[in-house]
Amino acid sequence: MNIFVSNLGYSFTSEDLSELFSNYGQVDSARVITDKFTRQSKGFGFVEMPDDNASAAIKDLNGSMQDGRSIKVMEARPRKAQLF
Repeated sequence: MNIFVSNLGYSFTSEDLSELFSNYGQVDSARVITDKFTRQSKGFGFVEMPDDNASAAIKDLNGSMQDGRSIKVMEARPRKAQLF
């Protein structure tokens, strides 16, 4: 399952995100999204982990305080196609 995590502190790293979710099982990948020019965190990221572990992580971590902020955790939705 792909999990969307928002309202992360700007000092939160991909390693921090992986460590946070590893308490719930195997983490396949964890990535905090950064600005491509400044390399500063944009305050959100994605975690991939097996479905059975992901459900428990979403339930427990949504609304929890991390790095002084209440994070939001939910199943990621697929991107909508952009029409130009």
